[in-house]
Order: sequence, then structure tokens, then C-alpha cells
Amino acid sequence: MPSVHVKGKRRRRAMNEINVVPYIDVMLVLLIIFMVTAPLLNLGVDIELPKSNARALDRKQDPVLVTVTESGEFFLQIAGEPREPIDDTGLVAKVSAFVRQNPNVPVLVAGDRRVDYGRVYEAMVLLQQAGAPRVGLMSAPAGEPVPAAVRR
Repeated sequence: MPSVHVKGKRRRRAMNEINVVPYIDVMLVLLIIFMVTAPLLNLGVDIELPKSNARALDRKQDPVLVTVTESGEFFLQIAGEPREPIDDTGLVAKVSAFVRQNPNVPVLVAGDRRVDYGRVYEAMVLLQQAGAPRVGLMSAPAGEPVPAAVRR
């Protein structure tokens, strides 16, 4: 059957292809944005330590560090390992096992200066129950920024 053409008008054929180039461009831009911003994300917990003029500890080995955040959560960092959130019973169990193996390891509590003193006291009691012979309180030196080990 011959097609009838009206003068001046052409019949358009239906297009059955999708142009995916703009979608690929958008995906590449998003990929670059995520690749640039991912290393900038801070996955740690910031705390503000009280300032003091106390002398620094002799660090022959990395300490056991218990951080108490402003909201009262505990974070544990043992011997340079990454910091991990932990509950009361887990804190006692992990510190107890580590202190048995390393009896002379320094054990420190870093409490945010805005945290309730009772929560810092609870951390010290839990560390005593774990068998830590001595527990020190960590502070930032007066006039210096918070140590990087606490900010991470």
C-alpha cells in the first residue's frame, strides 16, 4: 500500500533507541563526587577533653583507652587498634582479657568535659572490675589541641 504524502509534512519514524550518554555522564560525576568526599568523612567521635598542666605519661606501649562521649557512650581502643563502641559488660570482658596478658599496660579514661561525672566514675569502676591495677584520667594539655588518638 503506497503511503500518501501531504505536501510539506513528512511522516516521522518511531525511534526505538534510548540515548544513554547523558545518564553515563551523570553517573561519572556522582562517582567522582563520592570518591572525593568519602575520605573526608569522619567516622570517629569527637570529645572535648578538659585542660590541665599535668606531665605526660611515659609511653612504652600503647595504653588501653576508654572514651566516654558527651552522651555517655563508651568507646574502647586497645593497643593501637581502631576505636569501637562497647557496652558495660563488653568493656569488662575485653579489658580483663587484655590486662591479664599485659599486666603493666596503662589504662586511661578520656571523658568529654561535658559528660556527667557519674558516667566517668562508672567507667573507672568497670575498669577496676576488669582487673586494671591503675586507671588514669586523660586530659588535653593546657593551650594545646585535643590529641589525635582521641579525635579519631
